[in-house]
Amino acid sequence: MSPKRITFPAMKKLLLPTLVLGLATMAFAAPQVGQPAPGFTLKDSTGKEHSLADFKGKTVVLEWVNYGCPFVKKHYDSKNMQALQKDATGKGVVWLAVCSSAPGKQGNETPEVATAKTKEYESAATAYLVDADGKVGKLYDAKTTPEMFIINPEGVLVYAGAIDDNRSPDAAVIKDSKNYVKAALDETLAGKPVSTATTKSYGCSVKYQ
Repeated sequence: MSPKRITFPAMKKLLLPTLVLGLATMAFAAPQVGQPAPGFTLKDSTGKEHSLADFKGKTVVLEWVNYGCPFVKKHYDSKNMQALQKDATGKGVVWLAVCSSAPGKQGNETPEVATAKTKEYESAATAYLVDADGKVGKLYDAKTTPEMFIINPEGVLVYAGAIDDNRSPDAAVIKDSKNYVKAALDETLAGKPVSTATTKSYGCSVKYQ
C-alpha cells in the first residue's frame, strides 16, 4: 500500500494554527534587556505628541502608572516616586509616565483629569502619556503598575522590572527597600553596566481592554 499523500491545502490547514500561534507569540514577546527598546509615539494628557526616537542621546525612564492603584499610591503618597523623578530629570533624564488603562477601567481618565491629578501629585515626570488602546503597554509587555523600564542614550533597554525589592503596598517599608531604579540610573549615567538589569515587577495588573 502506498503512503497517504498530504495535499498542499491539507498541509496549510495543519500548519496554520501553529503559524498563527507563533506570530502571536512574536507580537507580544517581552522586549529584551540589552536589545534596542521598541519605538513608539504617544500623545500626552495635553495633546502633545512624543516619540521615543526624539530622545535618542538621552537616558529615558518609562513608568507604567495608574493613580488608582494602591501600589502606585504607595510611591506617590510618600513622595518616593516624585523624588526619583526630580533627581533623574535634574540630571537630564527623560521620564515618561505611561497609562495603558482602557476606557472604563481603573486609571483611565479624561486628559483634563489626568493633567489635574498629575499636578495634584506634584509629579516631576517629563510627560504623562496616554496609551488607552494598550498598544505600547503590550509592546513592552507591561504587566503591573508600577513597572519600570530604563533606556540608555544609545536606545538600548538596560533595565526592566520593579521599582524596588519590597512588594508590600505599605509606604513605611520604602526606607528599608532597595531601589532598583535609582541604582540602575546611577550606573547608566556613570556609563557602567547595570548590575541588576531585570527584576519581577509587582503591583496592580495593567487594566487593558
